Amino acid sequence: MKRKAIWIVLTCLLLASMLLASCSTATSATTPSQTTTTPTTAVTTTVSKTIPTTTLSKTTSTTTTTTTTGSTAHWWDKLGTPQYGGQLTISLPSNVGNWDTYYNPGQVTIWQSYLDRLTTDDWTVDPAVFSYQLNFRPSDWVKGNLAQSWEFTDSATYVVHLRQGIHWQDLPPVNGREFTSADVSYHYHRLIGGGDGFTVASPNFATNASYMDMISLTAPDKYTVVFKFKTPNPEAITELMQGQGGEHNILCPEVIKTYGDALDWHHAVGTGPFILKDFVSGSSVTLAKNPNYFAHDERYPQNQLPYIDSLRVLIIPDQATALAGLRTGKIDALDNISLATGQAMQKSNPEILQLTYPNANTPSIDPKNDTKPFNDIRVRQAMQMAIDLPTIAKTYYGGTAPPYPTSVTSMYMTGWNYPWDQWPQSLKDEYTYNPTAAKKLLADAGYPSGFKTNIVAATSGDLDMLQIVKSYFTAVGIDMEIRTMDTASWTSFVWAHKNDQIAFNNSLGVSYEPLVIFRRFWTGYKTNWCMISDPAWDAMYAKALVSPTIADAKAIVIQANQYMTKNHWAISLVTPNYFALYQPWLKGYNGQNFSISGPGTGPLEFGFYTSRFWIDTGLKKSMGH
Repeated sequence: MKRKAIWIVLTCLLLASMLLASCSTATSATTPSQTTTTPTTAVTTTVSKTIPTTTLSKTTSTTTTTTTTGSTAHWWDKLGTPQYGGQLTISLPSNVGNWDTYYNPGQVTIWQSYLDRLTTDDWTVDPAVFSYQLNFRPSDWVKGNLAQSWEFTDSATYVVHLRQGIHWQDLPPVNGREFTSADVSYHYHRLIGGGDGFTVASPNFATNASYMDMISLTAPDKYTVVFKFKTPNPEAITELMQGQGGEHNILCPEVIKTYGDALDWHHAVGTGPFILKDFVSGSSVTLAKNPNYFAHDERYPQNQLPYIDSLRVLIIPDQATALAGLRTGKIDALDNISLATGQAMQKSNPEILQLTYPNANTPSIDPKNDTKPFNDIRVRQAMQMAIDLPTIAKTYYGGTAPPYPTSVTSMYMTGWNYPWDQWPQSLKDEYTYNPTAAKKLLADAGYPSGFKTNIVAATSGDLDMLQIVKSYFTAVGIDMEIRTMDTASWTSFVWAHKNDQIAFNNSLGVSYEPLVIFRRFWTGYKTNWCMISDPAWDAMYAKALVSPTIADAKAIVIQANQYMTKNHWAISLVTPNYFALYQPWLKGYNGQNFSISGPGTGPLEFGFYTSRFWIDTGLKKSMGH
């Protein structure tokens, strides 16, 4: 009901603004006749300003403070003393599809609890400096996990030195043997069909640009792995070892050799912090601490991990049910929470703490640029100028979202993005609400009365927001029919490019590995929903891949952002913030996302973080739980 009320208010504001616009003098607008503009030669490399986020609650958790006896104090001293014991319980909205990264790269969460990656996040970094709340992991902020160190011996050869003394979990068929370079080689050869008896790549990675670029992977000794690429890749650490997909979690060779795959949960054996004890499909997952886990808390090096005795994951598709579990203390944390839900929880249960984190992608209106009328840049400009982003940010998102459009790279990816305050005024004008100019652009493009179109949206998407966009479009003469599909059908339909007009999507504000942003508009790529075929863009991607340094790669990514923004390939909406709700007895938590398909981090380092969280059992007991 609250969303509907907001929608009504926005509609009224829209009608009022249209009346005012009709009484004023028409504002001129740039009306280029070409479909694309040429790339700029000057590249801006200025680092963006930090964009603050707004929390819903000022409530702070109760912690047991510690006194640092040494001469050096650390930022984490205020968090209290870690405790061993207890159970962490979370909720996920989707069932676990399988346990083998070869078949399903997206189902990362549970895999990360019993498997490990070569690299990981740095637990000692102050969240105020870098929060790890997005998928974005620049190589500057990556540390070793299974890997001890790494280097580029030349621009296309990546040498990884493994940490010694790591052992597989003491379960058959591997029975606790030492983890070696042969395990890494076997895992990646299975994915790419590059050796160890594998000749065919996994269907999930056969068209992946980074994997296609790999020439060879060898293990010259017990603790060294050498990756060779066709072309240099300055971000290989993040794209191939720390990216968003589950394929980076190393599976046990003995399991594959014995059973053929790791689809059965009974065969889930890893090197990770937790051991899988039980799985009831569609209901729950139960894991226990791995008593022989190699990792220690980087903040307290004497402490072996994990702190908690067990990890319980409840599969609850209905958010209302999950929220009820949080209210009663049966669930310790929930994420992917909207503003309205967070505000309601603050009123009903003020003791539950809240954190805000940005969306991983910006919702966007993705027209097929190779189809009329969207092959005319003036039409795409008109669509952008028809939408009042500041009003949406202020009313629909309650002032918690930045009121700006975004380019391909997320506004939160400092150093890799194209921040709003650096856009020239002429470009800002093309992204500023101006229905009069939008109508003129449509008329100049040959649509003085507007046109009819349709948009395909998943039922899991923000359909209220889409209704608001529809109203704005109607006001300038664009009659957009909204066609909905369940999420699975929408995914297969849109990813196969079967939609004939527009998709309600998230092509902008990408916060994944920096060079992945190019694939959003790379000719022929599956996530090129806007159907762009632009030689200049493809050339920038090729150039970025062979950049001699990270600084050079950054400069090209910024140039690409400028190029896309000028060409209006997709229509930007507002980047919303989402909220995480958690119990005051959950310590060490900073909004790291648990959801399989949530908007923030995705569960990039699920096992890494849950092994470092702890439960303040005394506080929990004092609160009656």
